[in-house]
Amino acid sequence: MALLAGALAVLGVVAQEPEDSIPVFSRAIEPINFVPKGQWITGVSVSYSMSNQDNYKFLVIEGIDGDTYTFKVTPMLMFAFADNMAAGGKMSYTRQRTRLDYADVKIDSETDYDIDNLYSLSHTYSVMGAFRNYISFGNSTRFGMFNELQLQFSCGESKLCSGTGDDLTGTFTRNYGINIGVAPGMIMFLNNYSALEVNVGVLGFNYTHRKATTDQVYVAHMNTQSANFRINLFSITFGVVFYL
Repeated sequence: MALLAGALAVLGVVAQEPEDSIPVFSRAIEPINFVPKGQWITGVSVSYSMSNQDNYKFLVIEGIDGDTYTFKVTPMLMFAFADNMAAGGKMSYTRQRTRLDYADVKIDSETDYDIDNLYSLSHTYSVMGAFRNYISFGNSTRFGMFNELQLQFSCGESKLCSGTGDDLTGTFTRNYGINIGVAPGMIMFLNNYSALEVNVGVLGFNYTHRKATTDQVYVAHMNTQSANFRINLFSITFGVVFYL
């Protein structure tokens, strides 16, 4: 009983300690009004890449002859509903074409086959909802970074043809997809109303459904899911943005 009474007395003393005795921790981070409330944010990013191969060799593939290009345009419109926070949407169109005239695949001395007259063309349309949180570098109002949450829906079609004459074969594919991702980036203001920005996809989940029809006879369905938790250097995007 004496031990129980002593424990209750100690708990009573602890419970009666004033709240002022608890130290308050502060990181002393002062928020900077980098993007003020009420601004409209609009802009566009455009990317284009092209490559040509003439008797090019890569690993087990020799004598590659062909060319390819990719074009993508993405307009954007967002609204800053609070200081350093904005929400809105993006739309994008992507066109990709690949033409392979000839390629010789040599795995070993006994495994050798040729690929010729291969042609691929694809179109993809997508719409995206986005939310951004801006953070300045120190007290700077010119340089900063942002974190963008993305929810994207896409659809598209592609065709793949190979061979010539009686050996010609082709596959037509329709695809639908959904993507949830995080894309951090950096921004540099050129003046009060325009800025340059670059972002890269890091985290994300993708789901895609494809329906392929080969030679207008054979039909196949494919579902793919993937998760990305690394920096994708092939998803770097540059753009010009206006703050109105």
